Amino acid sequence: MKRRTFLAGLAAVPVAGCGLSSNTTSNSSASGQVTGEITFQTWSLKPKYTDYVNGVVDAFQKQHQGTTVKWVDQPADGYLAKVMADASAGSLPDVINVPPDLSFPLAKAGQLVDLDQELKDAKPEYLENAWQAFEIPGKGGCYGFPWYLNTGPVFYNKALFQQAGLDPNKPPANFKELEQQALQLAQKKVAMLGQTPTIADFGLYGVKLFDNDKFTFNEAKGVEFVESYKRMYDAGALIPEALTQNYTGSGAKFMAQQTALSPGSAYDLGKFKTDAPSLYANIGITKPITNTGSANMFLHGVSVPKSSKNQATALAFGRFLTNAENQVKFAKLASIFPSTSKGGDDPYFTTEDGSDEARVRVAAAKQLKTAVNYTPVQFSDQMREALLQQLADAMLGKKSPKQALDDAVNECNRLLK
Repeated sequence: MKRRTFLAGLAAVPVAGCGLSSNTTSNSSASGQVTGEITFQTWSLKPKYTDYVNGVVDAFQKQHQGTTVKWVDQPADGYLAKVMADASAGSLPDVINVPPDLSFPLAKAGQLVDLDQELKDAKPEYLENAWQAFEIPGKGGCYGFPWYLNTGPVFYNKALFQQAGLDPNKPPANFKELEQQALQLAQKKVAMLGQTPTIADFGLYGVKLFDNDKFTFNEAKGVEFVESYKRMYDAGALIPEALTQNYTGSGAKFMAQQTALSPGSAYDLGKFKTDAPSLYANIGITKPITNTGSANMFLHGVSVPKSSKNQATALAFGRFLTNAENQVKFAKLASIFPSTSKGGDDPYFTTEDGSDEARVRVAAAKQLKTAVNYTPVQFSDQMREALLQQLADAMLGKKSPKQALDDAVNECNRLLK
C-alpha cells in the first residue's frame, strides 16, 4: 500500500529521449517449447511476499521440467526509471511487473509481445475491463497479463457528520451530494476533503478525458467539476494544504479527524483500528462517489518484452503467475483482488462473516466487475503535476476554472507530443 497508495498516480516515464526503438523484433515464438531459463522482475514485493512468489516459481518449475525462473525484485524508488533505462539498453527481463501506464510507452514503441496475437485463448480467463487496461487505446492489442487489482470504499466520520446536522447513515453517493454535504460541514468549521481531485476523479465525475489522440478534460463538464471544488475550497470544505505539490498528508488528516471523508481500501480498516481507535469507533463505510455508476480501478500486470530470448517460457510463466488459483492466494495475503474472471467467485470475496473488513472486501470485489481504470495510460507524472498546479491556481483565484483547465490540457497535450 506504500506503492503510491496502491498504484494511484503512477507515472508513465516519457518515451522521448529514451532511445526506444519501434523496430524491435521477436526472438522466439510463443508456440515454442516451454523450457530453459527466464528472469522475472517484480516491484517491491520482498520481503513480505517472498514465500508466496517462491512458491509460484517452484510450482511452475515442477509443472514444466527443464525450466528455471530467476526472480529479481527491484525497490520502489526509481523503478519506473530503471525499467525505461533497461528498455533503452535492450536488457529488459523476460517477464516484468508493470502497471498499464508503464506498459503503454513500451508497447507503443513496439517492445512488448501482443497477447491478443500470441495467446488468443487467454483473454476469456481475465475480467474484460482488466484486459482492456493493457491495450493501446484505439489501436487494440493487449500488452500485459492483468495481475492484481484494487478499488476501495469511501470512509467517512459519522461523528463529524452528525455534529453538522447530517444524517450519518446517508453519506454522499455522487458529486452533487458531496458538495451539498461539504458546504454544510464547512458551516461547522469542518473540512470534508483532504485532497484536490485527480484525473481519475474527473473520470468519475463523467468528464471525457481523452479523445482523438489528445486530452479533452477541459470540456464543459470538466469546468463544472472544478467550479464545484472552487466553491468547496472557498467555504473551507477543502483544506489549503491539499494545494501543495506532492502533498501526502490527507490520510493523516482523516485519521486525526480533521477531515470528514477519505477514499481508501480494505487495508485501511486495520490501520484505523490500531492507530486511530477513536476514529474507528465512528467510521462509516460507503461506495465510491461517482456520477457514472462505475468505481475507479487500479491494477498491475506482467508483460513479456519482444527482446526475450525465451518468449514461450516467459509467456507460459506470465499466464501461470496470473491464473485464478495463484491470484486468489496472493489476494488473500495482500488485501488486493484477482483480475481473473473466476477468481472473484471464491467465497472469500463473496461471503461476509459479520466483520467490517469482510463487508468492505465483498463490496469491493463486486464493484470491480464493472470498475474502470479512469486514468488514461497516456497520463504521465509530469502531466499530473501540471494539472495539480493549475487546480491550485483555480482554487486560489489566480485563474478561472476554465482558464486553469485550458492551460492544463494544453500542457498535457504538449507533453504528449
